[in-house]
Amino acid sequence: MKIAPFYTERYFAAHEFSAPYLLCASDCESLTVEALLQLAGTSWDTLGQLRLGYTESQGAPALRALIARMYEKVTDEGVIVLSAPEEGIFLAMHALLEPGDEVIVLSPCYDSLANVASYLGCRVLRWSLEEAPEPPAGPGGWRMNLAALEGLLTSRTRLVVANFPHNPTGILPAHDEWQLLVDLVARAGAWLFSDEMYRGLELDPAARLASGCDLYERAATLCGLSKTYGLPGLRTGWLALQDTALRDRILGWKDYTTICASAPSEALAQIALSAGETLAAQNVQIIRDNLVLAEAFFARWPRIFRWNRPQAGSVALVGLRSGSAHAFCQRLLAEQGVLLLPSGGLGFGDGHLRFGFGRLSFPEAIAQLDRYLSGQEHPEPAANGAPTNTGV
Repeated sequence: MKIAPFYTERYFAAHEFSAPYLLCASDCESLTVEALLQLAGTSWDTLGQLRLGYTESQGAPALRALIARMYEKVTDEGVIVLSAPEEGIFLAMHALLEPGDEVIVLSPCYDSLANVASYLGCRVLRWSLEEAPEPPAGPGGWRMNLAALEGLLTSRTRLVVANFPHNPTGILPAHDEWQLLVDLVARAGAWLFSDEMYRGLELDPAARLASGCDLYERAATLCGLSKTYGLPGLRTGWLALQDTALRDRILGWKDYTTICASAPSEALAQIALSAGETLAAQNVQIIRDNLVLAEAFFARWPRIFRWNRPQAGSVALVGLRSGSAHAFCQRLLAEQGVLLLPSGGLGFGDGHLRFGFGRLSFPEAIAQLDRYLSGQEHPEPAANGAPTNTGV
């Protein structure tokens, strides 16, 4: 069997390290190992004494204990350390799903949240977020339609996949909406896979949701260091869950993937989590500062973009008023070196663009896009008197 191409990862593999202006990164500002050690008050000796042998399959006990403190109903025995967050999607779906199962996936979404289930022979149903009418007809923004979810749930539903704070829209439901979602899944007797990679990047800390694994005993929560903490180079992630039988099935599958995590990554992950609140706060401030620039930018270009301000996380899905998002991104990259992610690979048509706000390079990148649009808006006369750059 062949799995669908991973559009987002192939797109970034082709352009992420060559484009001069990266405007769609989903992660936050990273830092050096030395800066991380200084922030955590740890010396290089800690790493110098590390033995490079095999590590425990489920993860280092001290690291699992640190992670468990982030949850209310999950102990260190319910934590599985991953060699990469992506591994958690692969392992959990292989442990839970059989051909013919129905899987409901909140969309748009990161490709593998839908593609792995489809590869396993499941019937994947897309539960789409809705874009509310703009003022004055409505409040604007993205919204979650729980009635639509309820209509999709049946006795055949095996798994519901949710992702909050949401990539790519930045939506964050209210606490009661999140509880209603969990209640609907529980009533159907389904499992919940809760992707919480951006948890901790709420613009309003009071809006932070309880983790899915704390609200429901048949839930598996995915999290990691890549987004909130700005440490994707460590590749460390984890699954947190209450169900020990599911944990054992996942560990059984892990024996066929990575077996165990990297010892240096686990050691640095433990150091990072000891300074986790500081790392997250720094990245939230970067996002806040960049959103000020984004608000001003989108206010200048309302005829080109439909701006929906994110509530949490480091990304937003922005509407393109006309034309193909894919074509716009290709032209922008070729002519200006600015990289944006079109919505096609996220399973959401060809009319939106993902912007990322977690990097210190955002001001330079958005300025480059602004200069490009300004040149299109005010075309220079060509030698024969005909205008050039007549549109975007």
